[in-house]
Amino acid sequence: MFQEITVTDLLKKQKKNEVVSVDVRSPQEFLEFHIPGSINIPLFTDEEREIVGTIYTKESPEAAKQKGLALFSTKLPAFIAQFKLLEKEPVVYCWRGGMRSKTAATVVDLMDINVSRLQGGIRSYRKWTVAQIEEESFSKKLFVLNGYTGSGKTTLLHQLQDLGYPIIDIEKMANHRGSVFGEIGLSSHNQKTFDSLLVQTLKKHSKVPFFLVEGESRRIGKVTLPERLYQKKEASPQLFIYLPLEKRVENILKDYQPEKHPKEILLAFQRIKKHIHTPIAKKIDVSLKNENYQQAVSLLLIYYYDPLYEEKLGNYKPEQRVPIHAKNLEEALGKIIDYLKEV
Repeated sequence: MFQEITVTDLLKKQKKNEVVSVDVRSPQEFLEFHIPGSINIPLFTDEEREIVGTIYTKESPEAAKQKGLALFSTKLPAFIAQFKLLEKEPVVYCWRGGMRSKTAATVVDLMDINVSRLQGGIRSYRKWTVAQIEEESFSKKLFVLNGYTGSGKTTLLHQLQDLGYPIIDIEKMANHRGSVFGEIGLSSHNQKTFDSLLVQTLKKHSKVPFFLVEGESRRIGKVTLPERLYQKKEASPQLFIYLPLEKRVENILKDYQPEKHPKEILLAFQRIKKHIHTPIAKKIDVSLKNENYQQAVSLLLIYYYDPLYEEKLGNYKPEQRVPIHAKNLEEALGKIIDYLKEV
């Protein structure tokens, strides 16, 4: 008979690389939120889940179970075959540790495959995650990469990570670049996924003396930073990156690749157009429609993003500000490393 394990047990086993967590919910449920490192072997497709749910609501739980059994029975051999391919012991879970995970664990166990089931399903993992964030003091030092839009902060952060420096990659966790254009070419994560990835990072680097993080607003895309993390970030040393305008334009064009998303770029611009002096806004609008992105980005920086940055700069105390003047990203990286060696 399969055994049931707690979230804590699951995470310990994951850390030792002893198990693989298997989400047996529908593909859409898995896409919206899942335990990091999980794979999806669904009992039902999204359409089948909707059919069973409708029967549960309009007829009865018993009728829904019968329909679910009928749907699942036809795919049972293929379902088991996927579990036989796994190299580690599976731990199955559904939403709340109900019928889907129980059914999955039962049939897998009957085929003599060692299997466990997560108590309380992914809902118990979500409760654990929220508790971890609420208890987190964010006591470690933070060094914040800040600066004008296009200064290559994300690139520098990743380069520092490649060199072994611990980072909290807020944009990656949110799957958003942090501006009105930030979701173009991406699909923003929800708060559940963001919180889960944040906790995972903090646990993984629990013994480091500090983190590097990018300067972000309290809200990025669909997610909100934990208040204590945001306050700590705002009170920490701010390494302001200063690059020439032409380099910043070059960085933005490389990161956003607007030529691949012309309609989305133009639509996003409409959201901030009213905040820009009308003659300039018209020039930007025409540039975007003509796909003259270099001119459009330059104007956006000079007349919209740079004034916002300069206003934000006033929020930081002089002793917090660490200016990093550089001609390019390579020089900026070297100066950041030199600074970190001294602290």
